[in-house]
Amino acid sequence: MPERNIKVGVAGVGSLGQWHARVYSELAGADLVGVYDADRARAEEIAQRYKTRPFDSLEALADAVEAVSIVVPTDHHLAVARLFLERDRHVLVEKPIADTTDNAEQMVALARDRKLILQVGHVERFNPVLSHLEALLNRPRFIEAVRLAPYPPPREGLHPRGTEVSVVLDLMIHDLEIILHLVKAPLKEFHAVGVPVLSPSEDIANVRLVFEGGCVANISASRISMERVRKIRVFQTDAYLSLDYQAQTGIMHRKTETGIKTEEIPIDKGEPLLNELSSFVDCVRTRHEPVVSGVQASQALQLAVAICRHIREGGS
Repeated sequence: MPERNIKVGVAGVGSLGQWHARVYSELAGADLVGVYDADRARAEEIAQRYKTRPFDSLEALADAVEAVSIVVPTDHHLAVARLFLERDRHVLVEKPIADTTDNAEQMVALARDRKLILQVGHVERFNPVLSHLEALLNRPRFIEAVRLAPYPPPREGLHPRGTEVSVVLDLMIHDLEIILHLVKAPLKEFHAVGVPVLSPSEDIANVRLVFEGGCVANISASRISMERVRKIRVFQTDAYLSLDYQAQTGIMHRKTETGIKTEEIPIDKGEPLLNELSSFVDCVRTRHEPVVSGVQASQALQLAVAICRHIREGGS
């Protein structure tokens, strides 16, 4: 007997949420029941584009779905997630999980108490590059991650997308979560600097993480770059791995008995958002633990918030 499709919706169909709607509309195993946006005209536009229904309220959308992607500004994550979780709906909330650690903990506790799936949209964990990196990883000694993006375009009556929080929570948190996942050792100390340029909070930041066991990670993020860059480099005792999340390519320089051997890492390219939403729908159906749970995302948020606090207290 074929598996029943999961009824899904999207709350917030702006610059990112529209892609959630598009993927769900094409995803086997999911029925896109509808979308909601505070801008009714936008909701109607996206609903028409993906042949679904615009809802007049979050409550109405929650009554019609089993699971939802929440793609609203970070400072609204808890309120919107609570509305769905209290109606026993499974939730995928975009990263960062929340704007404060307390709000993140409330969300995690609510999902746990009601035995619901709470997945967080750290989409880079679903990039084919990462699975290849994990397969080749062997006691990393130094990690360098760089994430650059142009400043988001203006929005009438709203902050440019993502700038309601620091670049540490907007962009760098992807790499913080990935590195915590890869290193799997307690963090010993960190040093951080950052500056606001066009936003009230940091637009450029650099962080150095030192883990017990000796691994060091250097992470840079900027949202005022002229180019888009998403790269990670890992140095370990037997090899140097250089991977590009955006191009989905990788090079490995491996130490051999005769010298250094350079080879291209074979990566089967794919769409990370499709992988992420497919995994979410599968978790809803099977009740398996998400790849990035609320707990894991909260740990990354705790570190990101500590970094922001450190920068604002003077950095080092």
